[in-house]
Amino acid sequence: NFWQSSMCPVNVHWHLGTEHYSVGEYDENGSGPNGNINVPYRRDLSEEEVQDGFRCHLYDPNDEAFTKPYDWKHCIEMEVGETYEVHWPHSAAGACG
Repeated sequence: NFWQSSMCPVNVHWHLGTEHYSVGEYDENGSGPNGNINVPYRRDLSEEEVQDGFRCHLYDPNDEAFTKPYDWKHCIEMEVGETYEVHWPHSAAGACG
């Protein structure tokens, strides 16, 4: 496993929409509560304005699974129904504690 091989999680982060393109699954034809975007391949990762990534094709505004509000405990400014891509990179250079 990662711990036994001295691989520690480093720079764990998420993206609104996916950063990686997958035709028919996560692409410019997907949707979410805030729609999709016109130019998903240009990303601005500054703190002021974030350009979204690609959206999932499964979003259904008529299905409560995609619309029922959720009281997020640890994540801020996340929205039910949106597409998020979580990156959990590991490195032998991380501080495993």
